[in-house]
Amino acid sequence: MIEAGNDFGPGTSYGSALIKVGQCEQRIGAIEKEFIASANHCFLSPLRKFLDGEMKTILKERGLLESKRLDLDACKSRVRKARSMLGQPPNAERDLRVAQSEYDRQAEITKLLLEGVNSSHASHLRSLHEFVDAQVTYYERCHHTMQQLKAEMQSLSGAPPASASSASFLHSSNHVGSQGGQGGPVTPPGATASPSGGQRARVLCDYDAKDQSELSLMTDEVITVFKIPESEDYLMGERGTQRGKVPAVFVEFLN
Repeated sequence: MIEAGNDFGPGTSYGSALIKVGQCEQRIGAIEKEFIASANHCFLSPLRKFLDGEMKTILKERGLLESKRLDLDACKSRVRKARSMLGQPPNAERDLRVAQSEYDRQAEITKLLLEGVNSSHASHLRSLHEFVDAQVTYYERCHHTMQQLKAEMQSLSGAPPASASSASFLHSSNHVGSQGGQGGPVTPPGATASPSGGQRARVLCDYDAKDQSELSLMTDEVITVFKIPESEDYLMGERGTQRGKVPAVFVEFLN
């Protein structure tokens, strides 16, 4: 956008607007990069460290515990089988005691690791709060940046001075009164009247004012228009305190 704006010319309304929007997009991109870095530092990195470290260790120890349980069950089965026979193999009871000891030891290790998850959850909860705060800051900065861009775009509208436009507006209004016997503009059928007596209309495409008697337009903005009896091609446009002539083909009345 900045390159295109320079090609069109920074001195033109469209070129200047392109440059402003491009610069705003650059600021938005920088804010987004800061948010991604902040989110990675305060939330994603601690979570990834937990999953790749503590969680893998817990899953490994749980797997060993399951293996020790299977060994213990096998030893118990052998002892029951030996007791049902007349002569007991001397190793059965000893293997059972060893398997029981190893299982109890592994169960204690797994229990301690699982108890440590609670403290990890508290730490991750703090990280989650920091992530939410970072996201709130990100959206606030983006909103502020876009509001600044909106104000700058409105300042680039190129509206004529209030004195010149007011004189033209009063001339057109007085002419309507003298021609039609009424003190205000004629309301086209189906048009929506504004509080000032004009009609609300939507701009169909951008228009750069050719001189101080005209009003620059931006696509999709809504302005107030007044009919100029002596001209079928132009309407009198009003945006706040800014007034000027606008081509009739560039706007459509709001129903």
